[in-house]
Amino acid sequence: MTTTADDSRRARREAAVQHHAAKSDRAKAEARLGWLLAGPAFVIMLAVTAYPIGQAVFDSLFSFRLTAPDERHFVFLSNYATIFTDGVFWRALLVTVLITVVTVAVELVLGFALALVMHRALKRLRGMLRTAILVPYGIITVVSAFAWYYMFDINSGFVNSWFGFVPGIGGDLDWFANFGTAITVIMASEIWKTTPFIALLLLAGLAQVPDELLEAARVDGATWWQQMSRVTIPNMKAAIMVAVLFRALDAFRIFDNVFIMTGGDAGTEVLSLLAYRTSIGRLEIGLGSAISVVLFLCVLLICFVAIKFFKVDLASGTDAGGKGGKK
Repeated sequence: MTTTADDSRRARREAAVQHHAAKSDRAKAEARLGWLLAGPAFVIMLAVTAYPIGQAVFDSLFSFRLTAPDERHFVFLSNYATIFTDGVFWRALLVTVLITVVTVAVELVLGFALALVMHRALKRLRGMLRTAILVPYGIITVVSAFAWYYMFDINSGFVNSWFGFVPGIGGDLDWFANFGTAITVIMASEIWKTTPFIALLLLAGLAQVPDELLEAARVDGATWWQQMSRVTIPNMKAAIMVAVLFRALDAFRIFDNVFIMTGGDAGTEVLSLLAYRTSIGRLEIGLGSAISVVLFLCVLLICFVAIKFFKVDLASGTDAGGKGGKK
């Protein structure tokens, strides 16, 4: 009897080992297939992005102006010391961080609301509703920036005349003359343009939330807020991280809106515009490359902070801690 039980346990262990080995071999085969399919594109993208980054790092170590190409001198980290001791750089950095934090926070709230509307809309209205919501994101950024500029411009804009009844808005209000109003218009245009992008990503996350969990929460008497905070949001954490990360990276590199609306005047200069002015306007390639490298490092820092903060395993779409994910 004992021998029979031992044989049964041994057989189960051997079956489990064989199953695990087969699963491991299948996972390795799928990984190899994935690299074969994505490998060429990965190599091309790496080559396309690595060369400009490497060239920028190399140029940042030299004192180099296009007007004097023969007077190129190796200065090591002198360009970085110059920008880090310049108040213009720190102000541009603070303005960039302000735009990034405010726009991403507002877009996340509005995008989640729009995603809920699109997710719960009637089937016959979903197509038309999603198309209407996504129209702003389909407009080219430069075109959108010009539209917002002409809306608020004191000479050609209609905002002052249409909303003159609102306290603080009058016919003589120049929106782009001071920092407060100028940065408000810039952020509003950015929010209007890119909120549909976050809504689209969050809509994909909402579609991954199991209906059984929501039904169980309703049966248990959970309120709407409890369903959102304890069921919906935790199960779409990966989608939220991707949306926040992508939009934060895009917002931190903002250029078009500021360049078109103010050109950096009224204290609205951002890092991308500062790098452009230094490299293209003043032709100081070494100093401009140093600013670009710092901008790139800030983008890497944003990625690191976002991944550490959300602690999401994108391979399984769950918390990195393993709750609800792979064991």
